[in-house]
Amino acid sequence: MVVKIVPNDKQNPPGKLADAELHFTDGELEGLKLIGFSIWERRSGNRHSVTFPARQYAVNGERRSYAYATSFSRRTPNTKNARPSRRPRSLQRQTPDAAFMAASGTVR
Repeated sequence: MVVKIVPNDKQNPPGKLADAELHFTDGELEGLKLIGFSIWERRSGNRHSVTFPARQYAVNGERRSYAYATSFSRRTPNTKNARPSRRPRSLQRQTPDAAFMAASGTVR
């Protein structure tokens, strides 16, 4: 799998640094890509966040979204919306900028 980072050179919308795509290079999904990931600068300016592909829909006029990337582990009502609280070990020793550059393929 290849992670392709597409920088947001136009700075529109503000705070959006880049889009990301997952390109599958072998196996059952070879030749396909998963799009819709975005990398954002937090308002505090010292960290980044990633949004995942989601589909928006409305129920009784209320906007909701369904995330395409979800855990396949068993979910309970208490863990339904749980998010990991730590970065992966491979990124823990890196600054946010170094992690972003590594994910973009700029640093190998």
